[in-house]
Amino acid sequence: MRPLRYSINVTLDGCCDHRESPGGEEIHRHYAENLARADALIFGRVTYEMMEEAWRPAAGPGTRPESTDHFARTIDAAKKYVVSNTLDQVDWNAEVLRGDLGKAVEQLKQEPGNGLFLGGVKLALALAELDLIDEYEFVVHPRLAGHGPTLFAGLPKSLDLKLVDKKQFESGAVAMRYEPRR
Repeated sequence: MRPLRYSINVTLDGCCDHRESPGGEEIHRHYAENLARADALIFGRVTYEMMEEAWRPAAGPGTRPESTDHFARTIDAAKKYVVSNTLDQVDWNAEVLRGDLGKAVEQLKQEPGNGLFLGGVKLALALAELDLIDEYEFVVHPRLAGHGPTLFAGLPKSLDLKLVDKKQFESGAVAMRYEPRR
């Protein structure tokens, strides 16, 4: 069974607005390594469209920092599944997932491979409620944003997690990986 791994940038005060988490070469390298451990990515519509706009191959050289090239190539090549009831079709090596979310993700997890990588905020909440996430990683940046959105707002019950790994970056950010206590 392929594990479903979730990773997201977050500030010290819990803000998960992507504009509040500075990237940099080491963070992009870390995420490229995470993506390389997955056979496919799962995004909701909003995250898919944001990632496509930011990382689909650009029109020409110099349109994004060189330090992000490896990440851009990795995400571009990855198979993507998009959970959406509003999109009729997608491209960028993607496929729309429709119907029962739990059943669709369970089916993807049952396929052979190394794993699935989940991005976004609302979709992660829905999959956490269904207890389908096998690994959580929070890359905590040393910043106070003073606003939201925050992670897992509205989660109907607490989830207990066990720390399995941590990594500190030169920027002061810390990646902490957890598994659910089941």
